[in-house]
Amino acid sequence: MRKIAWWLLVFLAFTIPWEYSLELGGSLGNIARVVGLILIPVALLAVWQRGRWRTPGPLHWLMVTLYLWLCCTYFWTIDPVETLGTLRAYFQVMMIVWAVWEFAETPRDLRTLLRAYVAGSWVLAILTVANLVSTRGAGVSQIRFAAEGQDPNDVARFLDLGFPMAALLLSAEPRWPGRLLAWGYLPLGLIAVLLTASRGGFVAAVVALVGCGVLLMRRAKHGVLLAALGLPVLAASAWFAIPVATIERLGTLYEQLRGGNLNQRANIWIAGWHAFVQAPWLGTGAGTFVEAAGLAPADTAHNTALSILVGGGIVALLLATAVFAFVASAILRTRGALQMAMTTALLIWGISSLVATVEENRTTWLLLALIALAGRLAEEAPEELAACFQSDTEDEPVPHARHSLRTAG
Repeated sequence: MRKIAWWLLVFLAFTIPWEYSLELGGSLGNIARVVGLILIPVALLAVWQRGRWRTPGPLHWLMVTLYLWLCCTYFWTIDPVETLGTLRAYFQVMMIVWAVWEFAETPRDLRTLLRAYVAGSWVLAILTVANLVSTRGAGVSQIRFAAEGQDPNDVARFLDLGFPMAALLLSAEPRWPGRLLAWGYLPLGLIAVLLTASRGGFVAAVVALVGCGVLLMRRAKHGVLLAALGLPVLAASAWFAIPVATIERLGTLYEQLRGGNLNQRANIWIAGWHAFVQAPWLGTGAGTFVEAAGLAPADTAHNTALSILVGGGIVALLLATAVFAFVASAILRTRGALQMAMTTALLIWGISSLVATVEENRTTWLLLALIALAGRLAEEAPEELAACFQSDTEDEPVPHARHSLRTAG
């Protein structure tokens, strides 16, 4: 049963990047939601069968406290229906952190989850490029492209998170299929990000590529040289493949930063601040930002901290900040390429959270789960972790033993 739960978790990590592109209809929702709902009872049964579970860390207790506080906001929310739906969503996404903590036991498990996310990012990138091809075939004039059912800004963010993971796998994969998965994603993912015409996604992509460059320079200088030689080919391909209007929209980034309102985001933030000062400590109820700020139903906060602040008040923001701080401390316990990759991924998330509402996204909680897992493994099995994410010119000397690591009961 534990093995079934593990592979369901891997499949969940694979589906998360492209989850909104496969809606199963009715009350089921998207593919990642369905997999997550199946995983929960299987995971609980596996823990019951084993008779013990891994002792939670401070991060998990902080998450539980944050969730319980958000549950308390139901008693004073301005929209009980929206708050109840938000609480269900939070439970489904937060459980990913526990599932990774419980069922990922070795550095190879961490690498498997990274592979799954990069493979899922491949799917998302291919679907985004397919959107370009289909619109051209239909003679439709379009500026922004994204996988079916996805928002272009979300697509760019999900793809950006795949870059440092792919770069890390380049120094960790002992065989060519894994290296091909990682190498191939870097150019494909970049083209897909550009196709979204997401200005925030483009900024995050630049940060991601800088981090990837530093990581690869430290571990595989010849690979960086080959990548540098391939840049002119990639640039030429992007220039001819990506519509001019798409590139022009990306070119307005400086104008928006200098004197624009960031595509109406500034107005939304002002409305959100006015809503916050009406209930600064307790908030207006989880998930009620839109109603509290008086926005249209299709709007969002476009800022994660402000969304938490309005819904759960200062108390919720302090708890969320503590969660972030513990995740950052987990990165400090890692070393080398793994530390660089996780730092880059967290920076990408931080940049995205400034212009997007990401606290209810599965990508957010999967990233936090992977970082927490890396920090734990750095303490439990530092030598095996170093061997797993070693130079790509060496083979792996450490035999796989999923139950060899220390677990607390």
